[in-house]
Amino acid sequence: MPFQTTIRGTTHSFPDLRTLLAKASPLRSGDELANLAASGSEERAIAQITLAEVPLTTFLNEAIIPYEFDDVTRLILDSAAADEAKQAFAPIANLTVGEFRDHLLSDAATPQHLAAIASGVTPEMAAAASKIMRAQDLIYVASKISVVTKFRTTVGLPGRLSTRLQPNHPTDSPTGIAASILDGLLLGSGDAVIGINPASDNPASVLTLLRLIDHIRTRYEIPTQSCVLAHLTTQMQAIEQAAATSHQAPLDLLFQSIAGTQAANASFGITLPLLHEAHAMAQSLKRNPQYLSPIPSNLSPPIFYFETGQGSCLSANAHHNVDQQTLEARAYAVARHFNPFLVNTVVGFIGPEYLYNGPQIIRAGLEDHFCAKLLGLPMGCDICYTNHAEAGPDDSDALLTLLAAAGVNYIMGVPGADDIMLNYQSTSFHDALYIRRLLNKKPAPEFEAWLSSDHHHQLHRLTNPTLLLP
Repeated sequence: MPFQTTIRGTTHSFPDLRTLLAKASPLRSGDELANLAASGSEERAIAQITLAEVPLTTFLNEAIIPYEFDDVTRLILDSAAADEAKQAFAPIANLTVGEFRDHLLSDAATPQHLAAIASGVTPEMAAAASKIMRAQDLIYVASKISVVTKFRTTVGLPGRLSTRLQPNHPTDSPTGIAASILDGLLLGSGDAVIGINPASDNPASVLTLLRLIDHIRTRYEIPTQSCVLAHLTTQMQAIEQAAATSHQAPLDLLFQSIAGTQAANASFGITLPLLHEAHAMAQSLKRNPQYLSPIPSNLSPPIFYFETGQGSCLSANAHHNVDQQTLEARAYAVARHFNPFLVNTVVGFIGPEYLYNGPQIIRAGLEDHFCAKLLGLPMGCDICYTNHAEAGPDDSDALLTLLAAAGVNYIMGVPGADDIMLNYQSTSFHDALYIRRLLNKKPAPEFEAWLSSDHHHQLHRLTNPTLLLP
């Protein structure tokens, strides 16, 4: 179905919703690489004007990737057809994209209202609204949304900013990792998760690193979670190997990178059924303390940690001629389906082919956070860039400050902001201290209490990180 608008007597037409969304998207190098971007600022503005007049119901009737051969599309539309989602969508069902944007900015869009409509908003609706919003709009609306999750710490509460302590090492050296963990804990980092990207993706290495984190956590009674960011199947094998020796793998959070199309997820070596299988396996460990609660819940306690990033579908040639920001929002439908504990966009990690410079990375980070929060996800951000991108520390400082004002759930804590294993620039333990002090943000309440405890004081007296090893 073509979409048209007439401006000063000239009619402008876009052949389908997929094209309209791409042409309306703010400029980024990935869409130019895929030959999807608007030809210039004039066509982009016309597309945004046209998009603003599209009814939200259109997104329920026109799939940008065919239902028949994409399981993410099926997940989105089948979820939207559920009674709960229909009820949540009802208050905004008569709005256009432009009216939806105005509604989100209005006083009527209270935190309670935004939480109530979240399950009725599809990723494409959220992406469409973001394309006609300024940075201040994305920040203000997101700041009204709190998505709170609980494991050993409670992440996402208003006035709080958590961190992932990321102690990566290029050889998985236990001593090197322990040194980074000690550094982070002494600087108040790690209340979202202590999460290691392993240099070696094998079950034995995963178990070694999980046991290292768990030893430190239990020895010093640290209220946090562990995660080793290996491939999903490797983590499943680690659980099985531990069980074969009559031991339980100390796996708190189950990690996986996800994308917005079936083909892109296949390039990651995953499917939706595999995610369900892994989820059931990790749930059987019952590591989340909520399993001990007598209060019944219609949702299983959260155990998934998902990472996403604009450009992943295009880099796998699995984008179906859809713009990268809309595809990123579709990844959030996959995440939402599994009630995760943490989600974050690794916003500048893939490289300048997809987000060329600081302004594009900043815009993408704000879009991703807005869309995910609007869909009801506990969203964080790895504020980062690769060394060959046209970006630098000032761009990271700007995005960090803007996202913290927008209420981001958590950021990364990397020693010196330089990840020596993944070879990219992120945010440091000191960056987290800066933004907490600037905006009067605190860590998760359980972690804040631990920072004043005798156990934290014991860490201060350590002079050799090998004393942390099992």
